[in-house]
Amino acid sequence: MTEDDKIALKEFLIGAAVAIGITVVFLVIIFASGVISVSDTKLKSSAEVVDTYKGCDIVRWTNHQFAEYKYFLYCEKNK
Repeated sequence: MTEDDKIALKEFLIGAAVAIGITVVFLVIIFASGVISVSDTKLKSSAEVVDTYKGCDIVRWTNHQFAEYKYFLYCEKNK
């Protein structure tokens, strides 16, 4: 490794360290200001009866943070 290579490597590592440092400071400022909040609450699911079919309830279920619904039949007694 020549002396020029050592100088180039040193400059590259310093630049990478500065870029990482700026990114970390930016993220700390964002989280500290509350723009993005990290919560410890788990996703809550919701289920509601939307209709009936042959004596069974049709239940619509979703996680609140997803725009996706799933449907299933719920029968208390299978006849």
